[in-house]
Amino acid sequence: MTWVRLVAAVMLGALVVLIGPVSPASAHAVIVDTVPARGSVVGRAPASVTVTFSEPVRLVPGKVKVVAPDGTPVTGGEPTLNGASMVIPIVAAERPLGTYTVSYRVVSADSHPVGGGFSYSVGARSTFEGAVTGDEADRGVTIGISVAKYLGYAGLTLLVGPALLMLWLWPRRLLRTPVGRRGPRIMMFTGAGLIALGALAGIWLQAPYAYGGGPLDATATGLREVLVSQFGLAHAGRLIALAVAVPLLVVKAFKGRGLALGLVAAGGLITWPLAGHPIASRMPVVTVFADLVHLAAMAVWLGGLITLVAFLLRRAEPRELRVILPVWSRWALLAVYCLIAGGVIQVMVEVGAVSQLVTTRFGQLILAKTVLLAVVLAVASVARTLVRRLADGAATGWTARLAPHAAPVTWLRRSVAVEVALTAVVLAASAVLVQTTPSRAVGEEAPVVQPETFSKTLTSPIYTLQFEIYPVQRGENNTLHGFVYTPEGKPIPIQEFRVTAALPSAGLEPIDQPMAILDESHGLGPVTFPMPGEWTVKFTIRTSEIDQATVSAVVQVP
Repeated sequence: MTWVRLVAAVMLGALVVLIGPVSPASAHAVIVDTVPARGSVVGRAPASVTVTFSEPVRLVPGKVKVVAPDGTPVTGGEPTLNGASMVIPIVAAERPLGTYTVSYRVVSADSHPVGGGFSYSVGARSTFEGAVTGDEADRGVTIGISVAKYLGYAGLTLLVGPALLMLWLWPRRLLRTPVGRRGPRIMMFTGAGLIALGALAGIWLQAPYAYGGGPLDATATGLREVLVSQFGLAHAGRLIALAVAVPLLVVKAFKGRGLALGLVAAGGLITWPLAGHPIASRMPVVTVFADLVHLAAMAVWLGGLITLVAFLLRRAEPRELRVILPVWSRWALLAVYCLIAGGVIQVMVEVGAVSQLVTTRFGQLILAKTVLLAVVLAVASVARTLVRRLADGAATGWTARLAPHAAPVTWLRRSVAVEVALTAVVLAASAVLVQTTPSRAVGEEAPVVQPETFSKTLTSPIYTLQFEIYPVQRGENNTLHGFVYTPEGKPIPIQEFRVTAALPSAGLEPIDQPMAILDESHGLGPVTFPMPGEWTVKFTIRTSEIDQATVSAVVQVP
């Protein structure tokens, strides 16, 4: 039971490391454009709102809405999707003036929910305390998904390692005895069970993850939505590949079994990148292939190490180890090269700039994982040296001085055990990493139009005026937009739009400000404030030959 205790201890320690830093997963798709622009003020109410994300998204039914300034939902039905763009219709008869809030919750291409909200204004900004944003993911769900991903990685390791060694490097003497086969087979079945458990748990948790519920809030509708999505199809494919691979591993050897297992393994491995970050990157073909190589190399390296420390180094005879270990050492070295190459390619695509390795959580996790991997490689170099010593038949040089009373196999077993433990922690870091927004998304998000303006709504018996001055500063570089409506919010054609600005405290008389009439109900022109102070801005608006009214507001100029 030594190997059982070892694997259990490594997995428990890695899970503790995994759960410790977990926080609700960040959204991986970000808004790159909206029409109207976020935070902007427009003259006329739009018939729809368009939101463009950094990658394709999937709708969560009932989770996208537009709310009017008075708190009334004005969404005119389910949004439509066109690639990465989402178009939200608005009810034509219900478009009052003021600030509108858009709330959304969708699922990005890498299976992570994206929730949030933004606002825009019609005429001028207003205050709406009932603004809503997307629901945050339940902490229990995010932890459960991270654990499910870790179980999948751990299961892949426990399945691939013993399978590879039993097919090509296992001593015939051990293969001919039930005792020699039982341990590795138990490890393979354990790995297959963990993969299946992780996949099923991932499918179950993805439903409340998308809808914003708790771990037990999965519904039949939600599960159906998950199963027909790319995420669900990828996990279903993983389960099918697993169901085919396990019988191939336990049946009696036949011609072509190695090729069949290789094809099934490739089909199962590719389901991981198809349900994660790689498929949503700018270069999906490159990142999917790189992640496939990365995963395969990890499973071969770590799985082989666990099999070595749990079985071969304890049961194989020294003469058998002198043949097996050099071959395994070359395999492990190739796996490490592939592991590093696959990781570097993914980092180059997922990280937008070198500085983001330090400034983003995704980059910081990559650096932490790199440091851990460097330590693992240092320990691995010790094991590789010991393998060469063992192949020579004795412990010589610095290894003999380090452990003068220990046999080479004993010291090798200890170094490999340390390597396994550290690599399991790297797996835990990977499980957290795939739940973190890639650095490439930083900087893609569309900026919010900052309200560095003065805006106000003024009323008279014949019209309502909503105006905005941007920016508000001393000098001539100020622009005024004025929109004239009926009290019900319908635009009124205007015949004259006059504006004056006076500074009574300094004795400055009203200064005429030139205005142009655009779109019948829209006045536009520059406003000059020669000096700071409390300026009185008057609007004289004529809507017909006989209908005219003047309204005013005080504007503080810094």
